[in-house]
Amino acid sequence: MLLEAVRACKTFRARRGGRSVDAVIDASLQVRPGEFVAIVGESGSGKSTLARMLLGLVPVTSGSVEFDGVALASMDRQRWNGYRRHVQAVLQDPAGSLNPRKTVATAVGEVVRLHRIAEGRDAVRRAVCDALDLVGMTPPEAYLGRYPHELSGGQRQRVLIARAIVLEPTIIVADEAVSALDASVKAGVLRLMDDLRRRLGVGYVFITHDLPVVNKVAEHVYVMKSGEIVEHGDKDQIFDAPRHPYTMTLLAAAPTLATGRPG
Repeated sequence: MLLEAVRACKTFRARRGGRSVDAVIDASLQVRPGEFVAIVGESGSGKSTLARMLLGLVPVTSGSVEFDGVALASMDRQRWNGYRRHVQAVLQDPAGSLNPRKTVATAVGEVVRLHRIAEGRDAVRRAVCDALDLVGMTPPEAYLGRYPHELSGGQRQRVLIARAIVLEPTIIVADEAVSALDASVKAGVLRLMDDLRRRLGVGYVFITHDLPVVNKVAEHVYVMKSGEIVEHGDKDQIFDAPRHPYTMTLLAAAPTLATGRPG
């Protein structure tokens, strides 16, 4: 299976005679199950808009986003529902993505019920516990009755990953998924994501401005500037032999890279 953007563009039309904004311009990108693809760039570069286009949350203005060769815009309800299971999202703000009035069991369980992964209270509970166990929240029963405010930032992010992984997706789009976490918690979540990639074969589109993180986990890197992908290639090529001046500027602005790659 392949998720790809094919010369995808997004223009936000201004109201009342204002100027339109080209947020994404002719972006082409590919990710397959088991791959760890990163999109990097400064704030305002268009990477989060591209992520939402890949998720089908923002329609393309021109070009296409396709899954398994079928454009999202042409999918019927059945194909769309299948796509929503295969391509999941993990977003930046776990506190804002979880309903403060719902327990962990409810937050993950409602996804299980919606997509009919399991039926019946016991089966849903088992599916939720299995997902929590996969993301390292053990014993899972200890977390089922907790609300988001009773969890740490890292635990909330793991709940979001569990909510995505319970659907057995082939690709997860993670938009700044670890940017709000401190260094030690961030490292643990990144190890988890890589472990899920290896164990389950899930692929990632990982959106971030954090180059040391990209250097640690990514296999292929796309560099965005002002809505355009200005360079892409294997991680080693991007970090060791960048071709575009903007990529060079980004690398030069990351002082931790000067002393070598993080282990």
